[in-house]
Amino acid sequence: MTIYEKLQEIHDKAMKQLNSATNRDELYQMKVQYLGKTGEFTEIMKEMAKLSKEEKPVFGKKVNEVKQALEQIHDQCFERLKKNEILEQMKSEYLDLSLPSTAKGVGAAHPVYLVTEEIVQVLSRLGYSLRLGPSIESDYYNFEALNIPKNHPARDMQDTFFVDDTQVLRTHTSPIQIHALEKEELPLRILGTGPVFRCDSDISHLPNFHQIEGMCVDKKISMADLKGTISFFVREFFGSELKTRFRPSFFPFTEPSAEVDCQCPICKGAGCSLCKQTGWIEIGGAGLMNPKVLQAAKIKYPEWTGFAFGFGIERMAVIKYGIPDIRLLPENNLSFLKQF
Repeated sequence: MTIYEKLQEIHDKAMKQLNSATNRDELYQMKVQYLGKTGEFTEIMKEMAKLSKEEKPVFGKKVNEVKQALEQIHDQCFERLKKNEILEQMKSEYLDLSLPSTAKGVGAAHPVYLVTEEIVQVLSRLGYSLRLGPSIESDYYNFEALNIPKNHPARDMQDTFFVDDTQVLRTHTSPIQIHALEKEELPLRILGTGPVFRCDSDISHLPNFHQIEGMCVDKKISMADLKGTISFFVREFFGSELKTRFRPSFFPFTEPSAEVDCQCPICKGAGCSLCKQTGWIEIGGAGLMNPKVLQAAKIKYPEWTGFAFGFGIERMAVIKYGIPDIRLLPENNLSFLKQF
């Protein structure tokens, strides 16, 4: 048998076997048998040494043609077998589209958001509208315009994050009131809310929390107007049966100033762990606007007077829902948040 006849025999046998393969593993073994490093094509190539110089290129060309034909039929068989295996897999792994899908949890509003929305809704009935402001404020708007000049001891009441020598992360939302006084026409009834920042963290304080403040500037504003506004808010927010009281205090931007307490919404004044058995809980600060603050904003005093008040939103949420630790609010623990 000549070398050409052997090559043709290998071609015919390989073509027949490749076409008869029933799976890709079997097809791979056949490819190794004929086209591998130790396959039949490698062996027949060794016999080229017996050929003359003239026959070697002719036989080499013939070998390449046969090899390319076998590689082509191998690729065709491979794609056919792959498609068949996928079809068989689809039959054995039937997907029942009528089965219910995996249940996904539905989100809910955060208690800080809920409290903010409720406060705004209550006070909007008295004519208050919402304002926002930047989280980074100049030292002027955060302190000086609010009657807290440099080296004033009141600055020690607020441990401040300084961005640089002239800018701070705002320690309260009161700068929103100054911006409104400078830019808007009187009379004004506004609410300012947003995040504030202080170097403080314990069971009842956070370094980053939220405040909401109210300001009313009009003619002939008195302490009676302030007390009536706060009392109305407490009844609407916590419950109509709760009382409110005012204790003398000090804030540089209000004069006179007061701490505002309400009867504990949990025990209704009887005494519990939340109110430390006193029956009362402090909810914020308030007072008539200091004339120096109005004059700094170029408001004609005493023609125009006003009052301001402020609450910590996280603290209001703690009081309203009886949350034992304020630090639970920023953790975003789903087991905790699902309760609201």
